[in-house]
Order: sequence, then structure tokens, then C-alpha cells
Amino acid sequence: MSEDDKERTVELHYEGGVLKLPVFTGTEGERTIELKTLLGSTGMTTLDPGFSNTASCSSKITYIDGDAGILRYRGYPIEDLAVGATFLEVAYLVIYGELPGPDQLKDFSDKLRENADIPADMGTLIDAMPRNGHPMALMASAVNTLAAYYDDSVDPGDEDQVELATIRLLAKLPTIAARIYRNSIGEKPISPDSSLDYVDNFIRMTFGDTHADSELGDLFNQAVGMLLVLHADHELNCSTATVRVVGSSKADIYASVASGLNALSGPSHGGANQAVLEMLEQIRDSGISIEDFLERVKAREMRLMGFGHRVYKNFDPRSKEIKVLASQILDRDDNPDELFALALKLEAAALADPYFTERKLYPNVDFYTGVIYRTMGFPNNMFTALFAIGRLPGWVAHYREQLHDPAFRIARPRQHYVGASERRLPGLE
Repeated sequence: MSEDDKERTVELHYEGGVLKLPVFTGTEGERTIELKTLLGSTGMTTLDPGFSNTASCSSKITYIDGDAGILRYRGYPIEDLAVGATFLEVAYLVIYGELPGPDQLKDFSDKLRENADIPADMGTLIDAMPRNGHPMALMASAVNTLAAYYDDSVDPGDEDQVELATIRLLAKLPTIAARIYRNSIGEKPISPDSSLDYVDNFIRMTFGDTHADSELGDLFNQAVGMLLVLHADHELNCSTATVRVVGSSKADIYASVASGLNALSGPSHGGANQAVLEMLEQIRDSGISIEDFLERVKAREMRLMGFGHRVYKNFDPRSKEIKVLASQILDRDDNPDELFALALKLEAAALADPYFTERKLYPNVDFYTGVIYRTMGFPNNMFTALFAIGRLPGWVAHYREQLHDPAFRIARPRQHYVGASERRLPGLE
């Protein structure tokens, strides 16, 4: 907080007096009113359903300006990172605050390779889980058990243990996800290959050598790497806020990340790309034309999924580069998925219609995510699992940042009580 910040205040006039509240200015000029003295001074709290107007912490990780379509990790625009950095470089940046040098990146990558495998007993445990269970439920269960297998890295007060748990989570989550997928299709698990990089290794553990050494396979790997970068963090969304809330109790990082997985599993958060596929399937199966579908959207008879965004009121800055890759994949696929082609036709028609452009309803990253993953062969219920692998660096970074925050305290939101007033049990009046 600067000296200028100390001089800036707003006044709250209420029955009983006037309360001066400090106003802080962030790096990009955004202004925040601090309310921590409100209850003690006035006896009142604020009511903010969904916390959409409440900053619960100060953070240095991610900056978003939804009106301007800006997303930056540690100051770097997402557009630059999407085309100029690997997922591991971005993961390092998000967690540690700076892009890694060559030696730092090698050390980071080597540690992840060394820790990618999971204990044999844990593999048996995953194999015993219901094979038709949703991957997110199984992943959350598996991550929770990591604390039991690795009790040498569960103390949030020990920086070395937190660092060790960070490496283990990043290294093992792709292995866990791939094993869950292979169990679901009745195939044997594929062990990690230490000669491959992070993304290539995950795809091989998932599909084997299906797409190996082909131009299309290279595009798929590139697309997955880019999508992981695009999802690495997104400020205090539902799942990240959940990780912070659980971590605020001094729960270990495994439990906190498992809570993030559970939050992400909700269809209003991590399931948007699956909703896009379901919309496209509806269009295909109904036989309706793209033009008629859009007219029904305008009449509010049908919903257009994957366009617009709660945060971005202009365009989603994550969507530009992945759109280019999506088009390249479609051009080079000898047997393109019909929903992939349909998605790009729908996008072109919507962007040519003033109704959607005037309302700033542009495709968001979820619009492209599902069609690319489907074309690769992932079932719909794996889309959110892939989202989780990408979002893991952000969850870890927020957990770690919170531990060093001078204002750190257990999360304890207030409520506005509207229930019954005092009542007495019959016979005790």
C-alpha cells in the first residue's frame, strides 16, 4: 500500500454515523474499497451473492480486464504466451512468478519426469474405482489419496514440503487422468515415458501411439499444449476460490486441489465445452439449418453455447490462436468430425450476423476446446479433466501465494439471516 493509498477514502453514511473506508489502487488502476472495519464499526455486513463485487485477497498472479478483453499471467499477455511459450514454461511462470531460464526449465522438467509415475498400490486403487464413473469424481478421489501416499509433503508450514507436493501434483495428475480414461475404455494403462515432454507424454499415456509421427498428430499435441496454457489460471473463478477457501483452513495442498477439482466438475464452471458439443449434436440430429438455428436463438427458443463470456464483455483473448489451430486441424484431417465442420460453419454464420456482433457475442475458448478434443478421440466427460490439468498451475500458485499473504486468515463469509426469529419448544414457553 502506497502513501497515496492511505489518503484515499470513501465515506459510508449510515444511521449512527459516518465511516471512512480506505480505497486501494491496483497495478492496472483498478480501485478497491477495504471493508474489514465495517462490521466492527457499524454492526453491518455487505450482501454480495456470488461475491461478484468482492475482492477476497490481493494477488500478483493474473490480471483480467473483461471489458477490454485482457488476460495476463504475471504481466504477460495470454496472446504472447499461447504462441511463444510451452505449457511447462507457463506453469513455472504462474507458480514461481517469472519465466524460467534454460537451466531452471530443465530442472523443472526433469523433476516432473522423475515423479510422473504413481505408486503401484495407488494404480490398483484407481483400477478398482467404477469404470463408468465421471473422470472428475475419480480424479478428485485420487488426488485426495496422494496425501496418504506422500505424508512427507502435507505440512503447509514447511516450504520444502509444499514444493515437493507441487512437483508431485503437476507430475502425477496427467498420469492419473490417462489411467482413468484407459480404464473407462477397457484398455491397460500406459506408464509414463521419461523421454517425452509433458504434453506428448500425457497424449501417449492416453491414446498410445495412435497419432504418433504424423502431421495431424503434431497439430493435436500443439493444440493440447496451447489449450493447457490458455486454461492455466483465470483469477478467482469458482474452483480457484474454492482452493483458497479450503487452503485457508491450513488443509494440505492435495486436499485443497481436490476441492478445486470438485468445484470445476460443476456444469456451470468446467462443463461449458461439453455443452457446446451437446448443442452441435442437437443441431445435427434435428436436421435444422445453421440459419434457422440462429433465428431460433434470436427468438430465445434455443441457446447459443460457447459464445460470450461472463467476464469478457468484448472478446475472449484466449480464443484467437486456438481458432487458427482448429482450422488447421480440420484442413489436414482426411476424415474430419462432422461436428467440427459444423462448429466452424456456425461460427462463421454468427460472426456475419449483426445481431450477435452488436451484442459482442463472440466465440470463447470453450467453443473450440470441445470440438478439438472430440476430434482427437476424447469422450465428452473427459473435457473437464483436461481443463483441470491445465488449471492445476493456477490452483497451486494461489494456494502457495495465500500462505505468504500477511493478511492470511481463515475464510469465513458472513450471511444475511432471513429465517425464523426465536421460537420455543412446546411446553417450554
